[in-house]
Formats: sequence, C-alpha cells, structure tokens
Amino acid sequence: MRAMQVIELGQPLELRDVETPDPSAGEVLVRIQTCGLNFGDLLIVKGTYQEKPALPATIGMEICGVVDVVGADVTGLAVGQRVAAYCGFGGLADYAALPADICVPIPDVMSPVDAAAFLIAYGTSHVALDYKAHLQPGERLLVLGASGGVGLTAVELGKLMGAEVIACARGPEKLAIAKAAGADHLLDSDTVDLRAAVKALGGADVVYDPVGGALFDAALRACNPEARLLPLGFASGTVPHIPANILLVKNLSVLGFYWGGYMRVNPKVLTDSFEVLFDWYAQGRLKPHVSHVLPLEEVNTGLDLLRNRHATGKVIIQIGG
Repeated sequence: MRAMQVIELGQPLELRDVETPDPSAGEVLVRIQTCGLNFGDLLIVKGTYQEKPALPATIGMEICGVVDVVGADVTGLAVGQRVAAYCGFGGLADYAALPADICVPIPDVMSPVDAAAFLIAYGTSHVALDYKAHLQPGERLLVLGASGGVGLTAVELGKLMGAEVIACARGPEKLAIAKAAGADHLLDSDTVDLRAAVKALGGADVVYDPVGGALFDAALRACNPEARLLPLGFASGTVPHIPANILLVKNLSVLGFYWGGYMRVNPKVLTDSFEVLFDWYAQGRLKPHVSHVLPLEEVNTGLDLLRNRHATGKVIIQIGG
C-alpha cells in the first residue's frame, strides 16, 4: 500500500510502498478514504510533539474510511461499515489497522471529507468549552486563532451554546470566515490592541487559546473576575508564562487541556462528546469548514498551508474513494 512517511525529522514526507497491515485481535483494518491534517502533524515532523514515533513513521491523526477486515474478538463493527477514528498516527496511507474501540460509526449523511474534518476540531472545542470550562449561555467567549482548524469550531460551538463570541484572527478575510461561523465581534490581531478592545466589549469570561505568546498575555489581562482560560496549543511558537498574582487577584482559572489525553485517561469524555456532536451535525447545526482537499501525493503542500497559516478551517487529504 501507499504511505506518506517521515524519514528524517525536519524534512518533507516521502511517498513509499509499505506492507499492508493485518489486524490483530481487537482491531479492524480500515480502508482509508480521507485524512485530516493538524498542527500536531507539523510538530511530529519537527520532532517536538509530545509523542515521538520511531522513524520511518506514517503520520496522520484523524481518518474516515470503511472497515475492510474485522479482527478476532471485535464486536459492534462489520465489514463495509463507515467509521471515523482519532488514531494519532498512520492516517496518511491506503489502510490502517486500528483498535476497534477507537473507531466511531458516522452518520449516513456525513461525507468522508466532513468526517475527517470533524473529530479533532469539533471534539477539542466541545470538550474544552463544555466539559472543562462549563461555558454558560450569555457568557462572553474570546477565541484566539479564530479562523484555524480548532478556533473556527470554537466560534461555531460557542455561538451554538449561547455565548457572545469575540473572534480574534489575522486580517479581514479570516475574520469574515469567523463571522460566517457565528462570531458577534471581530478583532484583527495584526492591528488591534486586544486587551483594550476586549475590555471595551465587557471583558472575557472564557478564553480559548490555541496560539499562546503575546495574545495570551493580552487576553489574560482582559478577563473578567472568575474567568476561565484554556491554553490548547502554542501556534505562535511561544509558551506563555502565567503570572500567578493576576490569577489570585481576579480569581481566574487556567485549565490545561490536551484533548487526545482523554483517549487514555477517560475515553468516555470523548465518546459522550461525539454523540452530541454527531447529533448536532445530523440536525444540520454544524458544518465543517474545509479550505483545501488535496491528494495523498500533495501532503507536503497541505502541511505548508498549515505551517504558513494559509489555510482556514481544515486541510483534508483525499486518499481513496
């Protein structure tokens, strides 16, 4: 089968022919149709991700496909069933042998492109806003990086959950996409004084931050008393240092959040979230934003789109039919 692999850290991926895996007990072999690219894939290529696979490594964190072979001791899945999975690695290939318990049946109305754009982006935002931050109707939600893969879903879900949403992104084109997703207020991170602008709007009750750096510092100082801050990643390249005195004075809570970690420590958090999200999708209340769909041979182009922040929403790799 074909697989796009990291051969050397920091170098472009290579398309290689590798053996098709056989599913072990408890696994299914999935014929992959689509794979979503994520910022974490860039970190794996650099060698700075929290999990470091042995090289050569096939990357690709989230897939949609069709069950091709069912291994021993698997119940609840059948050959021909359409599934999505957060697999962490191995998605940029024709096939993957995956634990059956991470494969989620998808609604009949969901396309393979939407399915590969769905799990991480919507799952991250929903668990962050609902399970961790307990976002309430009428609260003011500040979303940094609001046009990116996870930021855009935070705008959409925040609005669906009844919040007043402030979207912060770079430039009018990206802000227009956030507005279409439901943002109430638009702030251009290239030109605005974020702290002053958010305070003028009444301050933030919840901050959703996949960016870090100076924007986190400004958002922290624009928080209302008892606000909750969610650092999800550091796309700026700078991990913020959080002054404890500001947390103390305003009774703020900083909630560390790694969505993928729940797969190990409490997977029910994720499965419960998927149940809600798939139901909202089936009702037409959610619509993934995909800016690019590329073939497997153009994975490096897709990663460059993420690296240079030229993508909005998700970049999807089309692998099979």
